[in-house]
Amino acid sequence: MPKRRKRSIEATVEIDGFALRWKLQHDPQWSPKGDHKGLAISVRLDEGAYRELLLEYPFAKTTASTRLPERPKILPGIVASDIRLAMAAGWNPLSRGRPFVFQVPENDPPPTALRS
Repeated sequence: MPKRRKRSIEATVEIDGFALRWKLQHDPQWSPKGDHKGLAISVRLDEGAYRELLLEYPFAKTTASTRLPERPKILPGIVASDIRLAMAAGWNPLSRGRPFVFQVPENDPPPTALRS
């Protein structure tokens, strides 16, 4: 089976006076063992080496009989609102340390144009 090419999606956004750059960390990943991973987006300050934010979305369950999930189209507006949620949960872009992993709630809409 041919390996899927990794795509590169990134953009900049300004939130609360911080110039932030986000990029796709990984697409949804299916595993036969059942440890599926959802979409993940990495967020950093546009300049400087500070604490990274990792937005992790739940794995979207599909009813199709395909093995691999579709590659979603990411909507920047929803990513910006999820960054604001992570900031409210305690992520400070100017802090240092290990990446801040924020599990986006399942009831929050995914950052995609595809809706089920």
